[in-house]
Amino acid sequence: EDKVLRYAQMIRDENKRMHAQIENILRISKLEKRELDVPKEREEIHGIIEDAIEHISLIVEDRGGVIDYSFKAQRDTVLVNSTLMTSVIVNILDNAVKYSPEAPNILVSTENIKEFILIKIKDHGQGMSKQAQKRIFEKFYRENTGDLHNVKGHGLGLAYVKQILDDHNGQVFVESEKGKGSTFYVKLPLIN
Repeated sequence: EDKVLRYAQMIRDENKRMHAQIENILRISKLEKRELDVPKEREEIHGIIEDAIEHISLIVEDRGGVIDYSFKAQRDTVLVNSTLMTSVIVNILDNAVKYSPEAPNILVSTENIKEFILIKIKDHGQGMSKQAQKRIFEKFYRENTGDLHNVKGHGLGLAYVKQILDDHNGQVFVESEKGKGSTFYVKLPLIN
């Protein structure tokens, strides 16, 4: 019975996520056309990151993996839309899970650099080529993995991440090595 309830919850969560993906596509389109006025408020980003981790933790546990976090940033108050920023972190975490052939092992950490907070999301997954690193934030881009079609997606998640961070005066970049995993960096301006 516990298993049935757990999987029913997973199905509900995935259903919500699919609905959110459709919303994402519409939002990307509006953001690109500058038609979307995104309301932003003072938020503590550590709370948003914890929500995002909670959101993805069931999937990670189900694959026998772990998500650890280490918040070293002393200051974490930012001006953001909390729903969109949660979505940004969930998107990156979701990719870390999808592109981990073994049990996902993910570390999320934060630090302050001058007037910014830097969020690092590090996985030990399959990593990506230098060419892919240059293009992963483009809409519909997916790295060619030969005949492997084990990772589902449309190449929209990271384009959406970049678009939202641009709208928040933030940045996203990646470091990766084939076979050794990837680290995504999200940089946001702090507010006093």
